[in-house]
Parts: sequence; C-alpha cells; structure tokens
Amino acid sequence: MIVIVIMGVIYTLGVTSFPTKEEEVEHLSLLTLKKYLAGLEYEESAKLLCLDDCKTCKILIDGDSNTTIDSFVDSDIRVYRYDYLTGATEVMRDVYFNIENIQEDVCFSYKVDKQGIGDQVLVEFKEEVYDFTSSIEAVKKYDSLEEAIDAKSSLVQAVIR
Repeated sequence: MIVIVIMGVIYTLGVTSFPTKEEEVEHLSLLTLKKYLAGLEYEESAKLLCLDDCKTCKILIDGDSNTTIDSFVDSDIRVYRYDYLTGATEVMRDVYFNIENIQEDVCFSYKVDKQGIGDQVLVEFKEEVYDFTSSIEAVKKYDSLEEAIDAKSSLVQAVIR
C-alpha cells in the first residue's frame, strides 16, 4: 500500500510539472517562436500573424485561426532577408484577408512549414536582432543588425574556404 501511495505522489508531481500549451503561449517570445510553432500539430503550416499594429496575434494552423494571443511585439518590428551579395534587405509586410475577405494590416508574421522549416529572416525588435535563417539551429540573438550581418558574412566566408 505504501509503494502505491509513493508511486501516486511521484506520478502527480511528474505530470503537474509538464508545461501546458497555455503556459508555453504565455512565455512566447521571438527566441521561442520557431520552436513553439514547429511543436504544434499541423498538416501544412503553422503561422503567427500579428495584426492592427501588433496589438493582437493569431496562431493559424493550416490557414485557420486556432488561437488569439496577446502580442509580444509592437509596430516597431522590422523583418529582413539576408543575402551574401546584397546584405540585409527589409521585407515588405504580408497581405492578409480575413474570413469576410477584408484586407487587414499585417504588422508581423512568421510561418513554419510541414518539415519544421521557418521563414529565413532576420527580425529586428527593441534594438536586438533575432536570426531565424538557420533551418537546423535555434534562433540566435544579436545586439544589432550589423552584428548579425557580420556573423552571417563570417559563416559564408568559412563555407567558401
């Protein structure tokens, strides 16, 4: 009987220590975004879509709105594509049409496909830059866009050698 009680206590402690999806959403940030979206269940893609000057964000699973969350970014966010020859070029914002077929202003979006590969971008927010360009590594954070570009250039130079 004592063994069963001990096993019950251990099981209860173990199960309650696992983070729930709600707790993961509460701790969602640019550093954890890629991992969070890749961990969702979907057939084609999972996407974070922030609208109305980034006041609200939606999680879209295979194009359908699954969850609305409080935004963790604001309209100062900038997204860049990196190219070795041209450097960082700012990306134009997505176009989004809601279910009434009305265009809404997209402040920020990030998508992960069915292979778990996300948009290959650099995201500048609050004087920090988040590197989403690697499909196999976690998101890296830099102190400036110049530092991120230098790191990407160094990587390219190492590959060329």
